[in-house]
Amino acid sequence: MTKPLSESVINIKPSGIRKFFDIVSEMEDVISLGVGEPDFDTPWHIRDEGIYALEKGKTFYTSNTGLKELKAQIQNKVYKTRGVDYNPKNEIIVTVGGSEAIDIGLRAIVNKGDEVIIPEPSYVSYVPCTVLSGAKPVIINLRGENEFRLKPEELINAIGKNTKALILPYPNNPTGAIMEKSDLEKISKIIKDNDLYIMSDEIYSELTYKEKHFSIVSLPDMKERTILIDGFSKAYAMTGWRLGYACANKEIIKQMTKIHQFAIMCAPTTSQYAGVEALKNGDKDIEIMRNSYNQRRRYLLDAFKKMNLECFEPYGAFYVFPCIKEFNMTSEEFANRFLEEEHVAAIPGNAFGESGEGYLRISYAYSLDNLKEAMKRLDRFIKKLRG
Repeated sequence: MTKPLSESVINIKPSGIRKFFDIVSEMEDVISLGVGEPDFDTPWHIRDEGIYALEKGKTFYTSNTGLKELKAQIQNKVYKTRGVDYNPKNEIIVTVGGSEAIDIGLRAIVNKGDEVIIPEPSYVSYVPCTVLSGAKPVIINLRGENEFRLKPEELINAIGKNTKALILPYPNNPTGAIMEKSDLEKISKIIKDNDLYIMSDEIYSELTYKEKHFSIVSLPDMKERTILIDGFSKAYAMTGWRLGYACANKEIIKQMTKIHQFAIMCAPTTSQYAGVEALKNGDKDIEIMRNSYNQRRRYLLDAFKKMNLECFEPYGAFYVFPCIKEFNMTSEEFANRFLEEEHVAAIPGNAFGESGEGYLRISYAYSLDNLKEAMKRLDRFIKKLRG
């Protein structure tokens, strides 16, 4: 065979995050600030429910769209936090993390040649999933001076005759940026005027520090044209349980379910039982973790201020995105030197799109002791660079 592999897959660049951690895994004495994963263990009452499900032999397939009890809890959660009611029978699907929901959601709504608008910097899966769905990514390069919020004029300029959907990645990974209700009202009007879909990835919705997260799906007439994505990984420290969900109108969920049933069958059964417990009794856990993240967030911002390192204040997720443009090197060069010389791992901003160049993603999903030591090393490193 002269062409045995898929060209569309070959042309996708490997994740810049994973590439960096291949280097980290071979080094000793490294403080890693790169993984977007809570440092908390899954709360015991949630783990207990997973253990109990195993002990009781609840290890069989669930329905394709998920356990009835879990979908009922998702319905309650979304109604409580967004004020929007989804029918658990045909408007909710439980997925293998939020990542699967992104993948099958895009494949359900786009045709070959459609365009999907993706604001960047943002999560690394959006562009590859768009390409694999047969659509064309159209990138909006967000700007630091706008706190990396999507501006109406930027969206209008990106819309063309083939535009089908907008991915709305807030609270944002890697910047920690948020969109407030007033921002989203302007965006929703443009979406309705141009008859587009929205994929609103709200996996960090429980981790906001200025005010409660506001979802675009809560605005008038947005439910029918929005795929709402959320999950358990970040809010409940359940990354390895691989559990997420999508809510959308029944026609979209019907198509997403087709892909899901052929490729996945169902999300892990044990995880689903644990997810029921998380939604029922996990609010206190979220509050404890959010307060801890907020303490770390404020510590890092204060540390950057003392170093005279520019960084806008992020109000969501658990990342800061300091600007390193003053050092006249690429973000990858900066991150590599920081790792080699100070043994601290952070992610180059350009791993999240070209507009991330000149920035560094630092996760504060780590202990305060680790953050303090890492900031001591960063201070030493940038003093050396400044001469």
